Amino acid sequence: MEIRWGIFAIIIGASLVTFIPRVLPLMVLSRLQKPDLAMRWLSYIPVAVMAALLGNELLMTDGEITPLKDNIELFAALPTFLIAIFTRSLLGTILVGVVTVMILRFLF
Repeated sequence: MEIRWGIFAIIIGASLVTFIPRVLPLMVLSRLQKPDLAMRWLSYIPVAVMAALLGNELLMTDGEITPLKDNIELFAALPTFLIAIFTRSLLGTILVGVVTVMILRFLF
């Protein structure tokens, strides 16, 4: 098998471009003392990212807002969220979500 050095250079370059913006801020910020306001602000980032991902997935299909009557995933999300909040079990949450979607798709 022949090694193409151009392709190899592209792979190394792409990995550096992906690696540096993720690791460099982590290395710099982990050594600095951050004020309490910044730490409180940073604590909301995971929740905001999850809300954006879920909102997009539950409310839109093919770039358009899904009508409420046709949105099986949104109806399946309600019991799934309740299980997640009350049990804090990842496996239970996933099982309830999958089973609820299966039942709703079978019925409708």
